[in-house]
This record gives sequence, C-alpha cells and structure tokens, in this order.
Amino acid sequence: MAKKYSSKINKIRTFALSLIFIGFIVMYIGIFFRTNVWIVSTFMLLGLLFIIASTVVYFWIGMLSTKTVLVTCPNCEKQTKVLGRVDMCMYCNEPLTLDPNLEGIEFDEKYNRRGTKES
Repeated sequence: MAKKYSSKINKIRTFALSLIFIGFIVMYIGIFFRTNVWIVSTFMLLGLLFIIASTVVYFWIGMLSTKTVLVTCPNCEKQTKVLGRVDMCMYCNEPLTLDPNLEGIEFDEKYNRRGTKES
C-alpha cells in the first residue's frame, strides 16, 4: 500500500487544529474534578496553553506561508504553494518540485531533508 502524502502547509494546519481540540478536551476533563478547585484550575490552564500553542502554530505557518513559492499545478491548473524541494498540490495531491534534478523521480518527502540526494 502506498504511503499517503499531503501538502506540508495542510499538515501543519491540521496539527494546529488538533491542538485546539486537545485543549478543549483537557478543559472538559477538568469538569470531572469540580470538587477540587486546584485540579479544575490546572486542567483549565493546561487547556488554555494548548489553545495558545495552536495560535502560535497558526501564526508561524501564516508567516511561513507568505514566503512560499506560488506555482500552478499542471494537473488541476490551480495556484498552490510549494514549501521545500518537493511538495504536494493542496487541491489534487499532485507531486510538485522546483528542483529540475528531481523531475520524473518518484515522490518522497525525504528529498526535503538536508543532505539527501536523489537516487
């Protein structure tokens, strides 16, 4: 079975969204300890920290997104952002690269790591 890839920007956005949900779940867990104010406060603050971390990640990916290269996907003809040497189209998951040495080579995210050469 082939590994499922997605756009790096979408992966980071999904991580930030999951931090929000984790924060809400942690806060709701605090409700079960209503009799102890310190435990409830701890869970509420911990949940708030998850939500603040999500805000930081969203801000970071927003700043990173402004520096990415816009390309037109050859498959769906939509404008998409490429982050790194290889990335996927945000809409149709078409493999994209800006490196001419990687054209025609099977897509693998390891090409974004430093020191990794094409086969």
